[in-house]
Amino acid sequence: MIIEQLSKQPEKEKKRVRLTVAYDGTNYHGWQIQNNGITIESELNRCLTDLLQEPVEVIGASRTDSGVHALGNIAVFDTTSRMPAEKISYALNQRLPEDIRIQKSEQVPQDWHPRRCDSRKTYEYRIYRAQFPMPVKRLYSLFTYYELDVNRMQEAAAYLEGEHDFKSFCQTGAQVESTVRTIYSVEVEEQGENDLVIRVCGNGFLYNMVRIIAGTLLDIGQGRRDPMDIFTILEAKDRSAAGPTAPAHGLTLMKYEFL
Repeated sequence: MIIEQLSKQPEKEKKRVRLTVAYDGTNYHGWQIQNNGITIESELNRCLTDLLQEPVEVIGASRTDSGVHALGNIAVFDTTSRMPAEKISYALNQRLPEDIRIQKSEQVPQDWHPRRCDSRKTYEYRIYRAQFPMPVKRLYSLFTYYELDVNRMQEAAAYLEGEHDFKSFCQTGAQVESTVRTIYSVEVEEQGENDLVIRVCGNGFLYNMVRIIAGTLLDIGQGRRDPMDIFTILEAKDRSAAGPTAPAHGLTLMKYEFL
């Protein structure tokens, strides 16, 4: 009789929760779980499992590289916990390391998936230009003592906007069905005397794409390439045609917008 009663108990109802995640990526091996180190995903899984007392595995919207930062990456997970979705952020932040913080938690439809809906992402790559490095900026900006022609960089940036095959701006070996992406805007903005920001907004990005764009624009700013070379680089569809991959620490995922 007891076995029959237990078998008739209804299964706990699942809900899907969306997290907006901010993090300093300095001490992590990127977003995705790795065998060789701690990642943002592994820390979220560990702390959520501890908090909700059930196995939890998050699904991330963007798999940022080792050393890359984020103000608004997105993750979802399913849970049978009765804790209200909007309260999870408060409790989870008490368990996470101080360089990872949930900015918002909310319930979404059970079939909502961050990589299966139309969205736009905005990244910023920061550069600090001076005679000597500034210690407080070393983890979040690329330092350069080279003079940069910002007008040339802005001209080149405009040529990247629109729908193009960005294969030349994709790290060799990346497994993707298509290398065609749409870039809504590329801005090169001076902030004060020393800071320079490359801001890129698009519907999706290839592996290392923004960092390769930044490296190529830096080459152009230093006079190593002409702004019009962007057209040749795009037409080549060859990674070796573009500039170097800028270091990860200058890059921050600023926000996700779901359309």
